[in-house]
Amino acid sequence: MRAPIESAQPVAARRSLRPVIHRRGHARDPHREANSGPGSFLLLAAALAALITASAPAQADLPKVAWDRKIEVATGGGFKGPWRMNESEFLYVDDPTVAITEKGVVGVAWADQARKDIFFQVFEPDGKPRFEKPVNVSRSPRIFSWLPRVVMSLRDASEVYVLWQEIVFSGGSHGGEIFFARSVNGGRSFSDPVNLSNTIAGAGKGRLTRELWHNGSLDLVMGPEGNLYAAWTEYEGALRFSRSTDRGARFSAPMHITGGGAGLPARGPSLAVDAAGAVHLAWTVGEDPAANIHFAKSTDHGRSFSKPRTVHRSEGHADAPKIAVDRKGAVHLVYAESPAGPFQRYHIYYTRSSDGGQTFEKPREISGAQPGHIESVHFPALSLDGNDNLYVVWELFARRAHYPRGLAFSSSSDGGRTFAPPSVVPGSVDAGRGVNGSQQGLLMRKLAVNAGGTMAIVNSTFWMNERSNVWLLRGQAAGR
Repeated sequence: MRAPIESAQPVAARRSLRPVIHRRGHARDPHREANSGPGSFLLLAAALAALITASAPAQADLPKVAWDRKIEVATGGGFKGPWRMNESEFLYVDDPTVAITEKGVVGVAWADQARKDIFFQVFEPDGKPRFEKPVNVSRSPRIFSWLPRVVMSLRDASEVYVLWQEIVFSGGSHGGEIFFARSVNGGRSFSDPVNLSNTIAGAGKGRLTRELWHNGSLDLVMGPEGNLYAAWTEYEGALRFSRSTDRGARFSAPMHITGGGAGLPARGPSLAVDAAGAVHLAWTVGEDPAANIHFAKSTDHGRSFSKPRTVHRSEGHADAPKIAVDRKGAVHLVYAESPAGPFQRYHIYYTRSSDGGQTFEKPREISGAQPGHIESVHFPALSLDGNDNLYVVWELFARRAHYPRGLAFSSSSDGGRTFAPPSVVPGSVDAGRGVNGSQQGLLMRKLAVNAGGTMAIVNSTFWMNERSNVWLLRGQAAGR
């Protein structure tokens, strides 16, 4: 049963920082840049297109990807009023996440802010939606539900699992609980949502400082044996983990991994499970201008974890890790790092471990030099296909203090030894000069790839006072 509606969690953006980072105070309109004139948009579009050639090999070396047409998943208004807890007037769609089966069936979950709920739709391989209307997963119309993660059974999509953050006030300094629901009929209906966190510590928040945080600091994966594994962080700093060994019927009490108390607050967890069922967990920390990526592993199906270790120490600020494990057990990791510290210009880095996470190679940048009008890149997503090819997508920022304006894509066909130069994901730059949605945070999962190499990418667009939408794009790399 849900706790009372949150009534004391102010959220807004600071002028000098990314608007999707939330803080105490009063909201301002962060969309001046989103609705700037056509000249600035043309410059941005040209800059994004220049990613294809900037500091990159010749055109013939680019990954050949056959992209399908972009599918509109959901539409909404373009209004975001001041933050008034669960009484806020938010009239837009946002927060998409995606999963894909081996047959190319795609599941998309997203937040409809006007209805305060998480919705789900299935798309067939031909792009047609399976259900006449999207299915309401969260069914909590008085409480905001944000930033879901979705997992589907790989073969037939009969089982669907959704994890999300709900802005519930439970008596602590910050609202936030982690909820879960499952479907055993392919997403046509979902079980009653279950609160996995049951805390007063503000679950789902990835804290940078006492005043600044991202929502959506959570993850959900399925192991080869059908176990489900969930991880999330709390505003008060703890990283928690829970597992289900009966396909989501019940979950274990949350396990404390790290953080909280006098320690640095954990942030941005990412989970992966290898073929043997070992669970791999990566995260970063807040309250540290030289934050590093951390890693822990469970070899007993999530009953216990190794002592956390640092992947690589640097003087820069490392953030937003994403982890994956290939068929041979190699651990792949991507993340963003700013050499100058938090809120500066970030780059995307990649590293791998060939010994199960005991040691990692020296990280190297894969995002390349950016054109003059791309100031920063951040928040990568990572996935593998059945041949251990790597696929990476990340956010593009025309200005680091504003919302992202496009997505970039790269891939590796040699296990991460080399990466293709980045290219712009088609349709990720909105012709109406909208931004990439992400109004409540950018700790998301926008990429899924199946064994055959079919990619599914989701994104959202927000154009202040005009419109919002959630869209899906599928692609297939040539020869995969």
